[in-house]
Amino acid sequence: MVLSRFWLAIFISSIVFVVISLFSGNSYTIDYILNGKKDDPILLSEKYIEQVPAFIRDSIKKAPDQTMIVNRDTINADTTYVFKSQTVKIYSGVQKSDGLLPTCKNTLLDLIIPLIAYLAFFCGLMQLLIDSGAAEKLAKKLSPVFVKVFPTIPKNHESISYMTLNFAANFLGLDSAATPFGLKAMQSLQEINPDKDKASDAQIMFMCLHAAGLTLIPTSIIGYRAAENAANPADVMLPCIITSFIGTIAAFLIVGIRQKVNFKSASLIVALMTIIAAIVGLLLYINGLDLIGKNFFTANLSGLMLVTIIAFTLVFSFIHEKKFIALNTTIFDAFVTGANNGLKTGVTIFPYVLGMLVAISFFRNSGLFEIISNGISFVFSNIGVSKQITDSLPVAMLRPFSSGGSRGFMIDSMRTFGPDSFTGRLSCIFQCSAETTFYVIAVYFGSINVKHTRYTLGTMLLVDLICVITAIFVASWFF
Repeated sequence: MVLSRFWLAIFISSIVFVVISLFSGNSYTIDYILNGKKDDPILLSEKYIEQVPAFIRDSIKKAPDQTMIVNRDTINADTTYVFKSQTVKIYSGVQKSDGLLPTCKNTLLDLIIPLIAYLAFFCGLMQLLIDSGAAEKLAKKLSPVFVKVFPTIPKNHESISYMTLNFAANFLGLDSAATPFGLKAMQSLQEINPDKDKASDAQIMFMCLHAAGLTLIPTSIIGYRAAENAANPADVMLPCIITSFIGTIAAFLIVGIRQKVNFKSASLIVALMTIIAAIVGLLLYINGLDLIGKNFFTANLSGLMLVTIIAFTLVFSFIHEKKFIALNTTIFDAFVTGANNGLKTGVTIFPYVLGMLVAISFFRNSGLFEIISNGISFVFSNIGVSKQITDSLPVAMLRPFSSGGSRGFMIDSMRTFGPDSFTGRLSCIFQCSAETTFYVIAVYFGSINVKHTRYTLGTMLLVDLICVITAIFVASWFF
């Protein structure tokens, strides 16, 4: 219900703002909101050739393509005059994201189709884990801890293994694997959900822990920093780990208090201390490496772990092939069955993802997000917050809505202020330590048709805020 109202609010408010801007003269056209593409120039006005200043008119007529660009610099958008069909079109600025129709197209071609491919492959692997008995064994080993965190889940339930794989994939920065594992976990939890239209306590806890996004190897962030020629692309790795870890603990405490989880459980404390020790140990090892060693380690650990998971699944399935025979199937046929289920899941979540991304597109292109963002930055700057921080806030504010949009701001901040500047580094930590909240809720709950998400959205946004505040303190401490 909360998500539905929020979706309506940003959609309707954006539409109203666009219409008001058009009729008040602040906007010349709304076509770019419907048909424009990201980074396209925005049409500001159109005049007859006689109405433009003489020096511009002369320059346009002399130019081979009858186009003139003024105010060219590296920071501000150019103003472009294009003479065509007896009128001069004046463009300035660029579009923040794709318009409505391109968003619909790109959601299918660039997001859903690749996602369906990932879902098909990894759901095929998960079917092998189920039929071979590996998922059951993993669930049995982890049940003592998971039943403390998720008291409503039966002991040794298969969802435990799926959640474990999801957390592990997130931990290693394997987004393509984390989503299929997470969707399978939500489907498994839905089977024991007494109210199919309402999110269960276990589903809420899982979603909030997933949203905190505990990350050990921020592979993509390191890659973007390397592309922007950072002196040490991996220097934000430790701040990212600390920030995401604090966010995960905050999510667990906030949801755990509401669900009355027993925090004094010995098995829970041991598991938490084990995770902390593992993170500290790995950080000490990485810190002892030279620059080339760090780059090699961070570039290969995630990929190696993914290959290990795939190899283990196939070898374990081969060793326990008799179980497949008992189920009147083969290893390959079981994989195909799981892949087919992944395909169906991808088709199911498409409308939910489409609806959310189109609303976000409207919100950004309307200019309303930019006004809100600038307003928040203005307030922070006037209460003494450093400009280095306020310059990076758009990444933090856009991250819950759009991973691609916030990533664009992150790259822009590195190019504008430098990858080794405080703003550039803080933007990277913001990007790494928060989740695309609205997209994740739409995908995960959409896959199981849960309509009432209860307090999930509020909690996930609160965790995002905690991650933002933590990121600022951690970045200030390190840099």
